[in-house]
Amino acid sequence: GLRNHGNTCFMNAVVQCLSNTAPLAEFLALGRYRARGARAEVTHRLAALVRALWSLDYTPRLSADFKSIVSKHGAQFRGNAQHDALEFLLWLLDRMHEDLGTASPAQGARAAAAAEVEQSSGAGSTPAPCAQSFVQSHFQAQYRSSLTCPHCLKQSNTFDPFLCVSLPIPVRQTRALNVTLALQREGRRLVRVGLAVPLLGTVAELREMVAREGDVPPEVPSAVIGGSCPPSVIGGRQACSAVIGGTLLPLPMIGGSSVPSAAIAHVPSVPRFGPPLVLRQERGASWAQLQRGVLAPLRHLMRSGAQGAGTLFRIRVAGDAAPGTYLSPQDARPLCHPAIDRALRLSGAGGPPHAALTVEWDVGTKERLFGSLQEEPAQDAESVRLQQQEHRQQHSCTLDECFQLYTKEEQV
Repeated sequence: GLRNHGNTCFMNAVVQCLSNTAPLAEFLALGRYRARGARAEVTHRLAALVRALWSLDYTPRLSADFKSIVSKHGAQFRGNAQHDALEFLLWLLDRMHEDLGTASPAQGARAAAAAEVEQSSGAGSTPAPCAQSFVQSHFQAQYRSSLTCPHCLKQSNTFDPFLCVSLPIPVRQTRALNVTLALQREGRRLVRVGLAVPLLGTVAELREMVAREGDVPPEVPSAVIGGSCPPSVIGGRQACSAVIGGTLLPLPMIGGSSVPSAAIAHVPSVPRFGPPLVLRQERGASWAQLQRGVLAPLRHLMRSGAQGAGTLFRIRVAGDAAPGTYLSPQDARPLCHPAIDRALRLSGAGGPPHAALTVEWDVGTKERLFGSLQEEPAQDAESVRLQQQEHRQQHSCTLDECFQLYTKEEQV
């Protein structure tokens, strides 16, 4: 390592990087350079320091002498203040170029860029300068920007010289999201799956991911990212609903009907039993029709010989805090309740109008019809563990991926 002489860690970091750049280390340590007289003190001191590092002859005096010479030729680096390592690297390369060549690095690169432009335009051939220094030939390049018109397809190229490139670091573009699928079919079960949801993803993309995991047609499921939208419902032979962030969000129904649907939504303060229910009901249905619609998917869960007669439960609009939000069994059309109208107005885009309802059972009635039936636990698919493990790990990337992101084509 190198001794820190004050706040010289920025200087030591640059020297270590250059010392471990094999072509430059050999060039300096083996004395293959030809510096111009006494004014090349910076290059001479750097060469002596690199040579000592590789021959294990380093002493703090060598790095102190190097700092002194740098302060002599670079007024901005005098004293013991901290500085930017990249700023020092660019200054040191430019100083080495002056010691080893005749033109400044920027001048040489601009001349090479001009020659390239003239050759590509057919205006003649102007060779690039031959008297390039070691720094110019190893540390400089040109960045070509190609602009293509989408209408006439005319291409325009510009060339910009550079000594360094500030590369962007790719960041993770997804986040882990657990979705619980309630499969509405015989042998139904709750399955929690893990998804890698794009940070800037759309509802359509999430719908396709849920469809793949739930093995349902892509036109059936739909969902919201983050759970900020009102609950909604779906219909179909293999319907499914989703629990996002711990709150049940039945997925919107896909279809051309304007008839609203009703879903049994989860109420955190009240224990839920059995699987979530999704049903479709005509707006003008009577209470008896609505009750039969709720009981139909529960028949296989009812106790043997149990009969349901009379009014078995109460129904209210989920999430509506206004008084009188319970639907009345005495109404000829209970689904025409004002609370249903409010829910339909809040349903938003993403499907036909829909409402989420909560069915509240008396404990005695529930025990008589369903016994000790409890809430069905969700089974975690392997994707839950894999996605949590993947997103728990710190995101890493390669230098090649940084260059790919830097040179990615974009629409302007």
